[in-house]
Amino acid sequence: MNTIVFTGGGTAGHVMPALALIPRLKENFGQIYYIGSVGGMEENIVKGKNIPYYAVSTAKLQRKFTLKNFAIPAEVMRGYKQAKKLLKKLRPDVVFSKGGYVAVPVVFAAKSLKIPVVTHESDFSAGLANKLIAPKADKVLTAFSETAKRFPNGEYTGLPLGDELFAAEKSEALARYGFSGKKPVLLVLGGSQGSRAINAALSAALDDLLPKFDILHLYGGKNKPISVSEGYKGVAFESEMRYAYAAADVAVTRAGASALFELLALKIPSVVIPLPAGTSRGDQVQNAEYFAAKGAICLLYENNLTAKSLETAISSAYADRYNFKRRLSAPEYADGAARVAEVLGAYAGQPNS
Repeated sequence: MNTIVFTGGGTAGHVMPALALIPRLKENFGQIYYIGSVGGMEENIVKGKNIPYYAVSTAKLQRKFTLKNFAIPAEVMRGYKQAKKLLKKLRPDVVFSKGGYVAVPVVFAAKSLKIPVVTHESDFSAGLANKLIAPKADKVLTAFSETAKRFPNGEYTGLPLGDELFAAEKSEALARYGFSGKKPVLLVLGGSQGSRAINAALSAALDDLLPKFDILHLYGGKNKPISVSEGYKGVAFESEMRYAYAAADVAVTRAGASALFELLALKIPSVVIPLPAGTSRGDQVQNAEYFAAKGAICLLYENNLTAKSLETAISSAYADRYNFKRRLSAPEYADGAARVAEVLGAYAGQPNS
């Protein structure tokens, strides 16, 4: 029976694109397993899809000086040994990595066992994990066409998106959140953990926005809803994003690749507020600037974020919604799941030499 192993974790963006492939992979792979990190957030997501989950040790590099970084080599070596033992047991035809630090020991173990590796990079610039993984991979698939050119084994495929994202009806979605449909719906999301900066600006702009929009606010598990007003619906985390997207007429989001590509594929006009480079490796700024240059989003930098600038950007994006939808009909904003599944399917049943 043909077998594939997924690996990746740390954020939903390192997990959900892989899981989106499952319906398309069942034709070629009878067994699908997942190797994630010990105590990783990916564990509950994967188990919720009834995929067998195995955990290995890993360590994340801290971008500021800390003694924890000195423990990384030992943790990665421990994870490598655990992954190698697991892969000998699971005997996959191919390992598919979505990046994140847990993928490093798994990919290195696969390479030592001569198991083919395909990795996928969602962002415009590769993260550290994928930079380490790329030389070990047979192929580096990318969500951005320009990114593929930076790898000798690169191939542009787009980002895999789940078919279910396109399945919900608007009327069903409006009913789920208690909206009448008399006003357009503004969807505000700040990543799986939420965004305090976006939440604060939204709270300050609420009096100006509520007369014009019903607001669906995914405020994040570490935060609280900002209002009890009629027309505002706060949800900590939405596990069924198809409903949130189906309800939305305009959106505010961070610039994580998964959320961006989902909104673009669904042709939802969006105000994008990237996480500043000083608090990240700068990938969100690069993602957002790439799409802003193509007229696909409305870009608002966090250092310019105020109640007024947020309200103005939202109103502008909504007013220009028909032009946004026209521009978002380009092929580069389409779902990449079919091509990624095709690449992986080519390894099914191939002997590992």
